[in-house]
Amino acid sequence: MLKKGAVAVATLALLAGTAHAQDKRVTVYTAVKASVADALAPRFEKETGIKVDLVKAGSGDILKRVKAEAGAPKADVIWSIGGEQLEDSKDLLQAFTPAADADIIPAYKVSPEWVPYNGIVAVFSVNSAELKPEGYPKSWKDLADPKWKGKISSARADTSGSAYQQLATIITIYGETEGWDIAKKILGNTVLSDSSGAVPRFVNDGEALVGLTLEDGALDYVRGGGNVAIVYPEDGTSTVADGMALVKGAPQAENGKKFIDWLLTKEIQEYLVKEVGRRSVRKDVGGAGMTPITRIKLAKYDIKAAAASRNAYIAKWKELQAAR
Repeated sequence: MLKKGAVAVATLALLAGTAHAQDKRVTVYTAVKASVADALAPRFEKETGIKVDLVKAGSGDILKRVKAEAGAPKADVIWSIGGEQLEDSKDLLQAFTPAADADIIPAYKVSPEWVPYNGIVAVFSVNSAELKPEGYPKSWKDLADPKWKGKISSARADTSGSAYQQLATIITIYGETEGWDIAKKILGNTVLSDSSGAVPRFVNDGEALVGLTLEDGALDYVRGGGNVAIVYPEDGTSTVADGMALVKGAPQAENGKKFIDWLLTKEIQEYLVKEVGRRSVRKDVGGAGMTPITRIKLAKYDIKAAAASRNAYIAKWKELQAAR
């Protein structure tokens, strides 16, 4: 039988071991596609010895969860959700300057409370088996044509960061009056999906002829020889930073910082460009065969203005969606 002192020593040793194990963990809430999370999390663990506890959900659900847990945060890092959503939720985030800050393209930097992860571009994915190039929609206005009714796929603007970006892009280009008229007509032609990642798959499989999506999702099917072509709308599109952030009050904040810093290393950013089709936020990483950004017409998209308008725009979008 152990003496009282020995029991105390053994208990302290056990607690110390438990604390040490907890010190080697980071909890990450992410909306990144599963294939990316499943590839990068084990790699980070192998290179750092820090265990990654992933919680995968849509970007809107992630922020709702972080807000609900604000009194006793459980997450350390938010990984890969729209910059507008992070900008609109800065009260939940802890300012952090990453080690690679000097290497990040200045245009992608918005606020100290969140960090750009990679660059995303809003595009149309079109079914290249069912449509000929001359029949592709060339602009947002084209998608308002009744001939596309039931043939467009998109995620919901109230739950998807990319879908909100698309909505805000239309209004940026055309202004409040004409922009909302175009958005209303496009919504009337659209079959909504709960998953933005599923949109290019619906297009590839012929369930939709056009998908409102992000460049990387469509590029997966293009590179894989699928039935998908990419259209950059001739009336303009937007490129913004998909973001990541340290959660305010994160229980393992130092490990969270290490995770963010690791994702911004040149090696990982090159991997994201080559294997995932995302544009790097680093100055020293190229585009690996993607259409040069200089050949894409870009709207003067103000991410801070888009974030400030988010609640009003979403409320109006919901009204249009309910009335259609």
